[in-house]
Amino acid sequence: MTDNTKLINQLRALVLLTQTEEQVARTRISQARTDAVRRELTQNADHAGERALLITDQLRALGGVPDVVTPAIGRAGAVLKATFEQAAPLEEALLTDLQLEHQLLDRATYLKVLADKAGETKVRQLAEKLIEAHTATVEWLTVVLAEEALGGPAALVATPIQKVAGGVARAVNAPVRFVANRVNTAVDTVQHAGEETSERLGAIANRAVAVTDAVRETLSAGRGATLRRAEQVAERDGNRDAAKVAKAAREELGDVSADELPIKNYDQLTVADAIKAIKGLKTAHDINVVIRYEETHKDRANVASAAQTQLADLAKEKVGVTS
Repeated sequence: MTDNTKLINQLRALVLLTQTEEQVARTRISQARTDAVRRELTQNADHAGERALLITDQLRALGGVPDVVTPAIGRAGAVLKATFEQAAPLEEALLTDLQLEHQLLDRATYLKVLADKAGETKVRQLAEKLIEAHTATVEWLTVVLAEEALGGPAALVATPIQKVAGGVARAVNAPVRFVANRVNTAVDTVQHAGEETSERLGAIANRAVAVTDAVRETLSAGRGATLRRAEQVAERDGNRDAAKVAKAAREELGDVSADELPIKNYDQLTVADAIKAIKGLKTAHDINVVIRYEETHKDRANVASAAQTQLADLAKEKVGVTS
């Protein structure tokens, strides 16, 4: 087998994987926690599409014939991946994404060495671009996983079904199961819809999120009162562990008062002062409490974004990402 044949084979494989990467990024858009992350995912998907075209151009330049069914396979693979993920927690889905990016990075590195040996300068330059892109994505996914591990709201949020799978929404299992059945039925239908599958899947996921969020919002007030009472009883009885569990649950719901926050006089702070104070928080717990409170009571996008950035910085420190 000649080096040129190896180059062609790797370029074909990279086209397939890059098409899958693009579609995965597009399915993740509906899971973005903030507008900034949504824009980033959209840009990532667009860039993946551009990379697929560049790879195809190099494939043709070497005399290779692009596989005409590759784009369809990439889309189908991404849709199936998104569908099967509904039975697994968010972290498992992200770990699978990370595996895909590592494979793309490893193949790009191999392609670079092959291109060096074959004296194919343009292919080598393309490989270097791919290495840079996938290195950045690997770091981003690693940080998102670290945010999730720290207990915070990661850049990507779990779908309703993933939350059930991860044990996060046990109190609303019944309505979520209803949503899950509706989503699963719809997914089974749209799998046969060809080009529009990913778009329809995204629309269904958005509707599922809206329904489940409405249920959760309705139940949160009642749960908050119950948890406060449970915490009081536990403290009265000297059961500190139970009191801590109840308080942690309230914090997850954002059902805390301003005087319970790690930032003094939080409600009286201006946006600028709140952001400055948030930058001084050093633990994931404190940052998470502020994020939940801000989203539940204040809903100031720029303040919540600053807290999310602080959590991301902490996650980067944990995993050794310096950029």
